[in-house]
Amino acid sequence: MIRRFRHKGLASFFETGSKAGVQAQHAERLRLILGRVSAATSPRDMALPGLKLHRLGGDRKGTWAVSVSGSWRVTFQFVGKEADAVDYEDYH
Repeated sequence: MIRRFRHKGLASFFETGSKAGVQAQHAERLRLILGRVSAATSPRDMALPGLKLHRLGGDRKGTWAVSVSGSWRVTFQFVGKEADAVDYEDYH
């Protein structure tokens, strides 16, 4: 279950399917990722081939990321068994 989104466009895409706040070419991949994040109860549930799950360090400690395309990532944290602070970002 997703507790909270940080990216308003990603939240809108998840809730309504509107691509207005995300890169249109990422829509199918985002749909797959968000479906998995929503069903996940731990970060390890996101360890699917091709998603390149990895833990961030430094000031992002406790945040996980999966690959969307190029340097675009969906990042998230887990609070208990819920995904929190789900974001869509190009952080490289």
